[in-house]
Amino acid sequence: MEMSKPQRVWTVAEAKTHLSEILRLAEVEGPQTIGTRRPCVVVPADTWYAKTVPRKPLGQWLVENMPRGMELEIPDRSSNRKIPFVDEEDE
Repeated sequence: MEMSKPQRVWTVAEAKTHLSEILRLAEVEGPQTIGTRRPCVVVPADTWYAKTVPRKPLGQWLVENMPRGMELEIPDRSSNRKIPFVDEEDE
C-alpha cells in the first residue's frame, strides 16, 4: 500500500461519529489524521507492525548485553547471615 498524505483531518467529534469510515479509509487511502492540537494518526495494523522493530525478551537482551571481561565477586551464600525482616522465632 502506497503511503500518502492524509486526505483530510478529522475532528475528534467526527472521528467518534465516523470511526468505521475512518478505519476503512485508512485501509484504502492511507493514514487518517484525527485532531489538530494533538493530532493522532490511524494506520492499518500491518503497516504499523511492518515499520516497528520487535522488542527482544528482557532475558535475551540481558545475556546479549552483559559486561564482558569483568571479574564479578559473587558473595558467599553459605554463611549464617541474619536475614532482615524475619523474626528469629519464625525460623
